Amino acid sequence: MFDGIFEAIENWMRDLLTGMVTSNLTTMFTDVNEKTGEIASQVGQTPQAWNGSIFSLIQNLSNSVIIPIAGMIITFVLCYELISMLTEKNNMHEIDTWMFFKYFFKMWVAVWLVSNTFTITMAVFDVGQYVVNAAGGVISSDTAINVESMLDAMETAMESMNIGELVVLAMESMLVSLCMKILSVLITVILYGRMIEIYLYTSVAPIPFATLSNREWGQVGNNYFRGLLALGFQGFFMMVCVGIYAVLVSTIEISDNMHSALFGVAAYTVILCFSLMKTASLSRSIFNAH
Repeated sequence: MFDGIFEAIENWMRDLLTGMVTSNLTTMFTDVNEKTGEIASQVGQTPQAWNGSIFSLIQNLSNSVIIPIAGMIITFVLCYELISMLTEKNNMHEIDTWMFFKYFFKMWVAVWLVSNTFTITMAVFDVGQYVVNAAGGVISSDTAINVESMLDAMETAMESMNIGELVVLAMESMLVSLCMKILSVLITVILYGRMIEIYLYTSVAPIPFATLSNREWGQVGNNYFRGLLALGFQGFFMMVCVGIYAVLVSTIEISDNMHSALFGVAAYTVILCFSLMKTASLSRSIFNAH
């Protein structure tokens, strides 16, 4: 009689632990599939599409506060340009008419750039959005993990385990599942931090754009434009990181050793977090922005 009771208790505990492990791992691998699409939808949005209210606030601040300052900078830069143009030709002894046409053309370009600052900056992020969306389609289609086959492998591997091993495995799966939740929070922080940086970067866009018409001062505008490209393509690097992560996780064999498989997922998760944090500096380094 007692043998039957103990056997029933053991079966109940086995079913409970197996269900717990299966639930945790199913959620974990499902999150891997969903994460690619989630990050693609976030980094693939332009600033005005991500949050229209914040974008309107930044645009109004730029138009009302920054553009008047950019106008003063344009005045200074154009005066400096005119003085340099006149004095570099043998102290105004060699002055040609074409020099003034060149000067007025630079003046028109400077005013046009400041007047269309937001159009130009948004064009950069439109290009970045196209690249990220195209990469998201390729990555999500190539790295989706077959959860059903994973479930079959997990159930087969757990059939040969005793109660003690299932308890340890359940605790490990809970730990890895918690790491996945923390990962989701960190990814959200990184994504929101990037968008806030974009809004801050675009809020002062008229000032560096006002320097582009001058050779000496134009370095400010050139570096700013490289920074815009770096921010736009940072989303692409983030997509590549998630794609690599999904490929690494999909190669883990559950049936061989479930313990090492769980810790392998945890290790890849830490690598993903570190890689996502490095995308900003990597992008700036590639585009030589500082």
